[in-house]
Amino acid sequence: MLSPHPPANHELLYEADDRPSLPLTLGLGMQNTALNLAGVVLAPTILITTAGESDAYLNWAVFAALIVCGIATIVQAVRFGRLGAGYILVMGSTSAFLAVSVSAIEQGGPALLATLIIVASFVQFILGSRMAALRRVFTPTVAGTVLMLIPVSIAPIVFAQLTDVPAAAAPAAAPVTALVTLAASVLVSLRLTGIWRLWAPAIGLISGSLAGAAFGIYDIERVATAPWIGLPDFSAYPGFDLSFNTAFWALLPGFIIVTLVGAMDTLGDTIAIQRASWRKPRAIDFRSIQGAINADGLGNLLSGIAGTVPNTTYGNSIAVVEITGVAARRVGICVGLLFIMLACLPKILAVVIAMPRPVAGAYLAVIISLLFVFGIKILINDGLDYRKSLIVGFAFWVGLSFQFDMIYPELLQGALGEILGHGMTAGGITVILLSSFLDLTRSRPRRLRATLSNTALPEIDAFLCDFARRVKFDEGTTTRLRAVGEETLHILLGNGQGESDRDLLLVARADGKGADLEFIAGGSDMNLEDQLALLSEGVADIPNESEAPLRLLRHYATSVRHQQYHGTDIATIRLEPQSA
Repeated sequence: MLSPHPPANHELLYEADDRPSLPLTLGLGMQNTALNLAGVVLAPTILITTAGESDAYLNWAVFAALIVCGIATIVQAVRFGRLGAGYILVMGSTSAFLAVSVSAIEQGGPALLATLIIVASFVQFILGSRMAALRRVFTPTVAGTVLMLIPVSIAPIVFAQLTDVPAAAAPAAAPVTALVTLAASVLVSLRLTGIWRLWAPAIGLISGSLAGAAFGIYDIERVATAPWIGLPDFSAYPGFDLSFNTAFWALLPGFIIVTLVGAMDTLGDTIAIQRASWRKPRAIDFRSIQGAINADGLGNLLSGIAGTVPNTTYGNSIAVVEITGVAARRVGICVGLLFIMLACLPKILAVVIAMPRPVAGAYLAVIISLLFVFGIKILINDGLDYRKSLIVGFAFWVGLSFQFDMIYPELLQGALGEILGHGMTAGGITVILLSSFLDLTRSRPRRLRATLSNTALPEIDAFLCDFARRVKFDEGTTTRLRAVGEETLHILLGNGQGESDRDLLLVARADGKGADLEFIAGGSDMNLEDQLALLSEGVADIPNESEAPLRLLRHYATSVRHQQYHGTDIATIRLEPQSA
């Protein structure tokens, strides 16, 4: 099947480029803000209370988190150059960093945390700019395994929150409050559908807070004394720790690994929002994904500079688009502005901050359980053969063992112990090393470098003939392989408006069932998958001179995939023998 597309989204009322009315924009902006506010506020609250920092720093961190998330959400919607996806992607505080962030604050204070976040954020800029080159290093196997290990690393924090109540509280206060929160969140999610399911976490938080108030553990005084409008104490700003001591280098690998996994989460959300934002199906625009990852990096950079927790994209905004049928970018801008406004309304924020710790712990338990499942889904969608299963299973076991000091704890002292003390870091390093070993030891693909021009056709044809001979293709499959090379070259030349100064890298791989050809060239504007989709639908606006190569490619190839990055096009052509 060529260039598979999801079905057309006929229920979409407003596409990304449309301009809905101001009341509708404001209403959906308020809905998105209300759905995501608790997540933005609770992540820094849980982190700072767990680490034992002051209320002054907590108020500052929540204020800064809302400002940064607001700016990052606007950037995602507007798309400034190579920053931003150009879609509604609400940015919010992430709980994935909780375990390593608590360690950073305990070992070096908020200043060390800020420095680590800033340094790790540049990894996202590198990934965003070199996404095409790094696609074989940062794989779904790595991301899925680390996502499964994040709940393992956060588990001690969750259990500590579930039992954290004032000494004078009734013995049943903590378990009852946590149980009410969990029951409301989970049961509502299981039984309700549509927009009501999105409100399940909020319903759980409200129910748990009411139960906590009945036991006297909801901090009503904090809410009562908080001003309606105001700014935090700017003296609580932590600054930076530029000593780059042993604690910094020991914690840095963990921050980098979680940052990379956050980029994979952003990648998945960007693909989903692209599919939800247009009535007519389009091929995935990887340039938009690069922009989303860069905006994610900008958000983390600003978080470090501002002295608060990192952020990432929230999937709730995608579900709201699918349910309401409104994907207009103006809604994203509205959400960002509302976040910034809420940062200056301490009383509203105090309502969330004052929630009992068991309520926050139960909320976090639900969130991290979804992270675990998301990791499994990534692994399953990528395909789990014997080798990948062994890598994932062994890496998860290593991470779990190191997290709970089951493997030679007496030998893991000093910097090495700090690095491997977090299961996510230990398991992440393991899966990266094993995946790299597997990639380096498998049979190497054949490569050809040439200039993207008609004069390269004889060289490409000779290369493919030699490749077919080496993998023992029959005469019919060899002919189809050569035809695929010729037609793909013509199409890429057409996409580049006849340019002949671009380089071309042709990579050929065989897997026993067929062959994959990768044509890696300079960037172009027209997506090959979209062209094939238009051809299949009988659209007549494709020039006749371009139509023949497209029809021939569709006839010869088994599947076609075209990934467009900034400055790079990667056309992957799958060809299998007719008997297969």
